[in-house]
Amino acid sequence: MNSTPNWTQSAQQMQETLGEGFKQALSAFNPGPVPGLPAMDLSVFKSLAPDQPSIKFEPAKLLELQQRYIAGASALWNLGLQSSETAAVPADRRFSDPAWQASPVSKFLASAYQLNATTLMGLAEAVDSDAKTKARLRFAVEQWMAASAPSNFLALNAEAQQKAIETRGESIAKGLANMLHDLKQGHVSMTDESIFEVGKNVATTEGAVVFENEYFQLLEYKPLTDQVFEKPFLMVPPCINKFYILDLQPENSLIRYATAQGHRTFVMSWRNPDQSMSEKTWDDYIENAPIKAIEVVQEITGADTINALGFCVGGTILSTALSVLAARGQKPVESVTLLTSLLDFSDTGILDIFIDETSVKYREAEMGKGGLLKGKDLASTFSFLRPNDLVWNYVVGNYLKGETPPPFDLLYWNSDSTNLPGPFYTWYLRNTYFENNLIEPGKMVVCGEKVDLGKLDMPVYIYGSREDHIVPIGGAYASTQILPGKKRFVMGASGHIAGVINPPAKKKRSYWTNDQLASSRTTGDKYPATQQSWQKDATEHAGSWWPDWSGWLQSHAGKQVAAPKSYGSRKYKNIEAAPGRYVKVKV
Repeated sequence: MNSTPNWTQSAQQMQETLGEGFKQALSAFNPGPVPGLPAMDLSVFKSLAPDQPSIKFEPAKLLELQQRYIAGASALWNLGLQSSETAAVPADRRFSDPAWQASPVSKFLASAYQLNATTLMGLAEAVDSDAKTKARLRFAVEQWMAASAPSNFLALNAEAQQKAIETRGESIAKGLANMLHDLKQGHVSMTDESIFEVGKNVATTEGAVVFENEYFQLLEYKPLTDQVFEKPFLMVPPCINKFYILDLQPENSLIRYATAQGHRTFVMSWRNPDQSMSEKTWDDYIENAPIKAIEVVQEITGADTINALGFCVGGTILSTALSVLAARGQKPVESVTLLTSLLDFSDTGILDIFIDETSVKYREAEMGKGGLLKGKDLASTFSFLRPNDLVWNYVVGNYLKGETPPPFDLLYWNSDSTNLPGPFYTWYLRNTYFENNLIEPGKMVVCGEKVDLGKLDMPVYIYGSREDHIVPIGGAYASTQILPGKKRFVMGASGHIAGVINPPAKKKRSYWTNDQLASSRTTGDKYPATQQSWQKDATEHAGSWWPDWSGWLQSHAGKQVAAPKSYGSRKYKNIEAAPGRYVKVKV
């Protein structure tokens, strides 16, 4: 190392340094120079550093950082003088290939990078500031370091260089071809997208479109049993993604599983908005989508009440719709399932760093009266929440090493992004993530009705994923404190998607229940205040949570009746085969 940090510089100079760090970290979100990554509208991130906050450092922590850095730099220098056999590359899968070990220069670069990354993260942790500022600093440093890793550059990546030699340049040629392909499609390939086709080998559960309007198509699925439960089952997926996350392959399809359990299953397939929907509001969506879907399912089946499921923002939408109906004196839903959904937005995890008055006002001014939030921008945002796994890993593999990523249905779905109408998005942003109005009885007026979640007294099954970075487990659990009816809370292993899509046949992961709670199946007011308190007495079970949920849902599904022989009804006829047209529209 040529020099060490000037640890005696003033707090003001440190603040300027970190401010520059913010700028460089934000540049990671607009990787125009990186082939295949589309230029991105950075306005969503402007609130990260609209004005540099007052930053102070604890002297003791700075001194400790200084000592650790000097010790690390000295050790690195001494190791750099040793033979390649004695100097080891730090444990990091980005530098795990033997090619990094074989080159003294590469080993030194990897070790120096990790020393600097650790020091910068320590510097962010040493800031004496509020929690949100510290979270933003950590995020900025993480983005900066993820983007600047030596593994991201062909001139520094020993593994990519070795592959180029072994293939006589073929890997470089293939990488260029991959780059041109991704530039054309507008995003980095996370999987071999040529393998998949919606309706052909994903979203293949047999069914039909039985209703459509400009917001959604309603799909009814063919029964897989001779008898079905009398109360039909409606799924409300998130409108920020395609519905077929619930129907990827037959062996991991929650839709097929529900149908096989004897439920007459209906699913909303959201339209991918274009400019004709650019002025649609939250009220428009609530009235014309979930409320309409519930009405149509009731009319088709003749059922007085139905069971309903909401996934992610679909759970927020469904709960809002049911509150509107409750205010109108209607209670058409027998039970509700909420999968990784937020009703109380007090704990939104990493997403909180993007939300403040400045960012919300900016978005309202930009698209609050009309416009579209582009699906690719939204997808890029979520990818950069895990930059090494969901961005740079594929940049290195696709372009530097000339690899074709293996086929993976979930990642194909992840790249199949959707737009959102601006007024819908900005209302949602302010009233949930920023002001958390949904949990305040009567504060929100939707479709002319005051929203009060306290009126949703039906039984509810609440699922949260332990490692979810989109809906933190505490945020999912918080719904137990809001909804007054009989509740069952279940926590699954893994994250936002992998935790939910965990079919029993795979015999993977685990889930937790707390049946010591009298309220788990009987009353609705005795859940502990926090998820941590709930987990103290929780029991871990191997495998999928789906059978636990299935047993719960069947207890609210009524008696069994003969399965219908055809789709829809006289009024609602078969329009086209599932999965329908709407899901096939690309942004």
